[in-house]
Amino acid sequence: MRSNADANEEHLVTGEPARAPTHPGRILKEDVLPALGLSVSEAARQLGVTRQTLHRIMAGTHSVTPEMAVRLGKFCGNGPGLWLRMQQAHDLWHAERRLRKEIERIPSHEAVR
Repeated sequence: MRSNADANEEHLVTGEPARAPTHPGRILKEDVLPALGLSVSEAARQLGVTRQTLHRIMAGTHSVTPEMAVRLGKFCGNGPGLWLRMQQAHDLWHAERRLRKEIERIPSHEAVR
């Protein structure tokens, strides 16, 4: 059993996350649409996009663009920034791993004051 001291203890995360951030399309597919009780067709209609576009985003094969983020932010009532940040976190995690070897060869520089 944990004591109150353990419950109030802070833990600093210092390493890289072991798994990729969730693609925002997966959030739409697994959480948002079921919670709203909407089909893909109805959600696409309300968003003003094609079913194919929405399916591609939910499959994770297409990114949430700024334009789609504006639509999703209005649709969900949470603003476009959240959707863009989720997409950015997902994309950045994958880019860092894909380019890891190449990036290791690039020198780091500091500005001279």
